[in-house]
Parts: sequence; structure tokens; C-alpha cells
Amino acid sequence: MLPTPKSIGKLISEALAMESEEAIEAGKLGFMARGLVQATMPHKKTTALIHHRVNGDYHLTISAMNPTVGLPYGSVPRLLLAWLATEAITTRNRELILGDSMSDFMRQLGMAPTGGRWGSIPRLKSQASKLFSSAIQCSFVTKDDSGQRTALQNMLIADSANLWWEPQNPGQQSLFESTVKLSEAFYNEITDNPVPIDMRALFALKKSPLALDIYCWLTYRMSYLRNPTSIPWEALQGQFGSGYPMTSQGTRDFKKAFLTQLKKVQVVYPDCNADEGASGLLLRRSKTHIPKSIEL
Repeated sequence: MLPTPKSIGKLISEALAMESEEAIEAGKLGFMARGLVQATMPHKKTTALIHHRVNGDYHLTISAMNPTVGLPYGSVPRLLLAWLATEAITTRNRELILGDSMSDFMRQLGMAPTGGRWGSIPRLKSQASKLFSSAIQCSFVTKDDSGQRTALQNMLIADSANLWWEPQNPGQQSLFESTVKLSEAFYNEITDNPVPIDMRALFALKKSPLALDIYCWLTYRMSYLRNPTSIPWEALQGQFGSGYPMTSQGTRDFKKAFLTQLKKVQVVYPDCNADEGASGLLLRRSKTHIPKSIEL
């Protein structure tokens, strides 16, 4: 589906706000964990309990520790991850407080609280439970004449979580604080390898998990790109293309979806030089969306 004039107009308004005031000045500087930028979570609901993505030698595997809860998917856990990373870096603490109330926390995620079966309130609670019940494996698998070599790290996202929200009264402050304690390994991954982002860009793109993934990846990729680089569509599909079969038709469908969301990303990140090339996505050196000179 192509972006509508209304959606593009809203994105342009967000982009103009970002252009007039940088993220740091606006208090909207955020972060994402690098391991979840290089490869990504599911985009849609899945019955699988293990999710695997590949970016070159890098492999990301996300496992549902509780089969009755399942894997996180969609935009909400991505917004949650950005909040977790930003709070962990800001507070330098593994134990994070999830707002004074559910409504307060949702505002921090750029979400408006709505009830009902398909509302944002049950969706947030469900996706938070899925995310905090997941484990991650980040691994690098290389092959040479002597054989295959693997380096990997296993980590839980959270050691514990207490979600005491009141969905029926989202604005009411709970008797007990809702908290999450990040695992030491995940906390170290966040604080050792943060990817700076503009939270306003995430809020503007939140309707599409693919757009969120593309934005975070491009602002990271452009931070070290030196020469024009073409990335084959099949490789990008292995990195981003959750739900698309690894067939010729699946790759064509993924390419169409990717280019549609890329147009939205380039509205909020206009300095990004990424275009359709002869056989893949052509990246040219670009100004990073967040200045490299920021001090953490």
C-alpha cells in the first residue's frame, strides 16, 4: 500500500519539527540496542516460538521462554525496546520504573490509551509480557578453509518484570510500581553498543514495524558507511523480511514493501541517500540522523 497524501503530510510536519530542533535540544534523543537493529523481531503475529534473522555473518534468534505467551511482534515491542534502551542509558540502572500509571507510560511510548479488544491498552500489556518473556541469542558464524567458527551470546531481555497496571483505569496510579529489571547481559549490550535515534522519528513511523526497522538500521548504517554499497534484496529480506517466503515472488513482494516504507523513512530522515539500485538497495554516504559527537 502506497503512503496516502494525508499520512505523508503528517510525516512532513514531523520532519519539519525535527529539522527546526535537533533531538538533543528537544529532549527526544533515544537509543536502540545494536543487536536488534542489525536484525529484527517479527512484524506480524506468529505461532512459531523461535524467530531467526540473518545479516551477513550475524544471526539473531529470539525465543519465547513461555509457549503460552509467545513471541513479541509489531510496532509496540520496538517502541518498548527504544524506551528500555533510552532509560537504561539515562539512569545507568538495570531496574526501570514503567511510569506512574499506564497512561503515563503509554505517553512516553508515543501511544494514546484506548480500550476494547483491539485497543492500545491490551496490546501494550500483551506485547510487554511477550517481550519480557523472551530470550535472545546474538551470534557470528564465519567460514574459512579451516572450517566454521561461531561466537555467540545468550541473554534474557529481563530478569524480572512486575506489570501492576490497571487496564480498566489506565490513568490511575497503581498501589505498586510497575517495573522491569533488565538482565545484566542485555543491559550491557544496550549500554556498550547503543544506536542513537530520534524518538520523534519512531513516533512518526510507529504504524509500520518495517518502517521503524528501516529507520533504525539506516541511521546506524550511515554512521560508518564510507563508500557506495549495494545490498542485494535477498540479503535484506533475510535481515528484515519477516513473513515473506524466500522465493522469487516472496523477494519481489518484500522489495515492494521495503521501498514503500523507505519513502516514509526518507520524509523524516531526508539526508538518507538510499535508493533502488540495479540489483539491490544502493546506499551512499549520508549525514547521520543524530550527530556523531553526542556524549553518552
